[in-house]
Amino acid sequence: MLKLEDFQAAKKRVDEVIMETKLIHSEAFSDECGNDVYIKPENLQKTGAFKIRGAYNKIVKLDDEAKKRGLIASSAGNHAQGVAYAAKKLGVKATICMPAHTPLIKVEATKAHGADVVLYGDVYDEAYAKACELQEKEGYTFVHPFDDEDVMEGQGTIALEILDELPDADAILVPIGGGGLISGIACAAKAINPNVKIIGVEPEGAASALAAIQEDQITLLKEVNTIADGTAVKQIGAKTFEYIKKYVDEIVLVDDYELMEAFLLLVEKHKLVAEGSGILSLAGLKKLKFKGKKVVSLISGGNIDVMTISSMINKGLISRGRIFTFSVQLPDMPGQLEKVSHILNQCNANVVGVEHNQFKNFARFSEVELRVTCETNGESHIKTITDAFDKEGYTITRIN
Repeated sequence: MLKLEDFQAAKKRVDEVIMETKLIHSEAFSDECGNDVYIKPENLQKTGAFKIRGAYNKIVKLDDEAKKRGLIASSAGNHAQGVAYAAKKLGVKATICMPAHTPLIKVEATKAHGADVVLYGDVYDEAYAKACELQEKEGYTFVHPFDDEDVMEGQGTIALEILDELPDADAILVPIGGGGLISGIACAAKAINPNVKIIGVEPEGAASALAAIQEDQITLLKEVNTIADGTAVKQIGAKTFEYIKKYVDEIVLVDDYELMEAFLLLVEKHKLVAEGSGILSLAGLKKLKFKGKKVVSLISGGNIDVMTISSMINKGLISRGRIFTFSVQLPDMPGQLEKVSHILNQCNANVVGVEHNQFKNFARFSEVELRVTCETNGESHIKTITDAFDKEGYTITRIN
């Protein structure tokens, strides 16, 4: 197992290339979960994610022969950029295998750093298999995204920074994909303070670490399905499994809607943008079983395309009760729209969309359907609107 001095040595190496990401205190997330929350914004790194740490630490330690053969890596996006950036800085050729559906922003950023990109497979594991095939064929040096102690060593430098800035932190929440990030952080943090709790957060649709812990062996998931594409890994690493077993105190799961809600709150309250996998630890705050503790949530990455940002915001608004769409059956006679408008005005609901349809979805011949979308201030506001319509004799059906 890695020791504290290994992480300290890695810190000196990665300091050559990383940005300083100071902790941000979050009143918004503190109020949400009842703990004192600090954010570690690794989405602000040069490559948009923490991965530059492990990739650079690994590559800079390679001997000249290994570098001369060129590098091969597999990645869902952020490790690709880390390897490409480090390789360019150190003058080494790099080829990266990425899943075919990797967000374009990650593919283009990787190419911009000078790496050759091979798009292959639907998920990370298939891209990894392709990278192994190319390694064997071309003799490249493999830079694993997580199951490598040099990589873990680099990622663990985050723990040194957190505990240097907040030495009395009670818990650190860390996203889990393949397990390299949490392995490094957990090992380094426990070496400094054995009492700090390390809590991993996985998406429900790709909970390979939790499955491994429950089965007490590395487990291959049949499929993965999550908006957190950077952590869509069917199987954690053999090395990371041992570190997680030894150093991680708990693993919690979050669903995609919880991720979208956390995304919206982060954008709205902190003006920070993160990708789905990057906000796992923020979504996981609501799953904590304790209150009143100092908690650090690591935002692992921020490489997200604009279309996905738009979708996340819209769905997050719906999930948090900030957008309310409903239908109501109205008598087919003049004045009904005015009555609906009056009720909504009395409830301080801002209407953003109306569809009045006389030709479908009516319960009786003499009725028409009205669909309304309005801005609301949460579930209590939606209940106020529903009750107001009920009081006036209208039954509304929530659509989203």
